[in-house]
Amino acid sequence: MASREVSTMIKQGFISDPTLSLSFSPSRTTLSSRPYSPSSSPPPPPPPPPTESARPSHNNPTLFEMMSEEALRGSKTIEESRRKTQRRVAKFLTELKAYSFKNGGLGLSDVKLTVVSRDGYRVAMDVHRRVLSEKSRFFAEKLSQRREKGVSHTVEISECDDVEVYVETVVLMYCDDLKKRLIGENVTKVLALLKVSAAIMFDAGISSCLEYLEAVPWSEDEEEKVVSHLSQLELDGSMTEVLQRVSSEPSTSARSDGILLNLLSGVLQAKDDKARREMKTLFSRLLREDSFDDDNRFDVSKETLYHLCHRCLSSLVLCLSEATAIDGSRRDRGVLMAEIAREADNLQWIVDILIEKRMANDFVKLWADQRELAELHSKIPTMYRHEISRITAQLCIAIGRGNILVGKESRFSLLATWLEALYDDFGWMRRASKSVDKKLVEDGLSHTILTLSMRQQQAILLKWFDRFLNKGDDCPNIQRAFEVWWRRAFIRQYTDAEDSSQLQITVCSYPS
Repeated sequence: MASREVSTMIKQGFISDPTLSLSFSPSRTTLSSRPYSPSSSPPPPPPPPPTESARPSHNNPTLFEMMSEEALRGSKTIEESRRKTQRRVAKFLTELKAYSFKNGGLGLSDVKLTVVSRDGYRVAMDVHRRVLSEKSRFFAEKLSQRREKGVSHTVEISECDDVEVYVETVVLMYCDDLKKRLIGENVTKVLALLKVSAAIMFDAGISSCLEYLEAVPWSEDEEEKVVSHLSQLELDGSMTEVLQRVSSEPSTSARSDGILLNLLSGVLQAKDDKARREMKTLFSRLLREDSFDDDNRFDVSKETLYHLCHRCLSSLVLCLSEATAIDGSRRDRGVLMAEIAREADNLQWIVDILIEKRMANDFVKLWADQRELAELHSKIPTMYRHEISRITAQLCIAIGRGNILVGKESRFSLLATWLEALYDDFGWMRRASKSVDKKLVEDGLSHTILTLSMRQQQAILLKWFDRFLNKGDDCPNIQRAFEVWWRRAFIRQYTDAEDSSQLQITVCSYPS
C-alpha cells in the first residue's frame, strides 16, 4: 500500500490492518503507537503513605507537612473513585459477555475495542464488528473499508470524558430492550449516555434516552441540565417531545399579559381566604424572581396592574357607599365590612407589586386623587376601615426609601388627602395587624414629610404636634421629623426668599 494511501486512511480514522493499533474518537483521530492491552490496566498506584512512626510527632506541623497531608488525602480520594469506577466497569464487562453468550449467532469477537480516559485509564473489550456496524453509523463508517473474513481489528477510542459511560453505551448496543434497560437510571446518567450515543451516532440509544427523558419527572437542577445538554447536542426534531415540557409555542406579549391578567384577577376574586393568601404569596415570589432576569422576562405589564388597581378602587367606593347609605340594613353589616377589608387587602397586594416593579409613581397621584373615597372612609367605623390606611402607609414607606420618585406636589397632595385618615386609623392598624411595623410606618412618614418645602413641613408638623399631645400612642410618633424641621427652621442658616411662612426665623451669626 502506498504511503499516501496509508496517510489518507489515517486521516479518515480507521485502518483495518491487524498489525496496527488505531486510536480515534468521534471528534478527533490519531494513530497510537501504544500496543493494545488485553485487559484493564490502570496506571501504577502512588507510593504507599508513610507509616505513623515515620510521621513527625510534634503538635505544630510545618506548611510542607500540611501540604503533604492534603495531597495524601486527595490521592486517597482519587484512588477510591477509581476503584469504584473499576468495579462498575467490571460489572458492565460481565454484562457484555452475558449478552454475547445469549446471542450465540454472533460467533467469536472480531474487534478489540479499547477506550482510554484523559488520565490514561484504559478498558479493553472483545466486541463484534456486526453489532457495532449495525447499531452505530460512526462505527459502520470506520469498519466498512475492509470486510475480509477472519480479519480482526484493533480499535482505540482515546481521550474519553468518561470511560464508564462509553463502556456502558457499548453494552447497550447488545441489549434487545433498551427502554427496559434504562429503567431505574438517574437523569444525569441518561444524559451522559445520550451524549456518547449522539457522538457515535447510535440511533437506537439516542431514541431510548430521549424516550426516558420525556417520561420521567425532573428536579429543577435536572431540568437545567436536560435543556443545556439537548441544546448542545443539536438533535434537531428528535428532542422536540422532550423540550415540550419546558417550552411553549411562541406567544405575543398581549397573549402573555392576558394570561397574567386572568390569573391575578382569579386571585383577587378567590372565595377561599386561605387559598387567596397562599396564591398571593406565590405570585409575589414568582414576579420577584422574574425581575432578576432581564433577558428572559415573562412579566406583568403596567397596564394590567393599573387595570386591577382601578377595579379594586371601584369596588372599595361601592362597598363604602353601601356602608354609609341611610338604609344600610338591607345587607349584613359584618359581611359588607369584610368585603371592605378584602378589597383593601387586594389593593395593598397590587401596590406591593407596583413598588417592587418600580411602577408605583402614577399610583401616588391616583391615590391622592381619591377624595371621594377618603370622604366615605371618614364615615366608616375605624375597626372596619383601617386596612385602607395601610395603603397610605405603604406609599410613605416607599417614598421614604426612595423607591417611588414623584414631584413635590404629588407628595403633598397624597398627605393632604390621606394623612388625617392615617392618624385616625394608626392605633387600630398597630393593634389589629401583626404585620404592621410601627417604626417603619413612622420613619416612612417622617422621611416623606421632610421631602416637602419648609412651609409644607411646618403646616403638617404643627398640626401633628397638637394631635400627638392629645392622642399619644394612637398617633404616629414622628418626633424625628419634628426635630429636623426645628433645626432647619431655627438653627441652620438655610433661607428661602420666596418662602411665605408666617413663622419668624432669626439667624444668628457667631464670630469665627
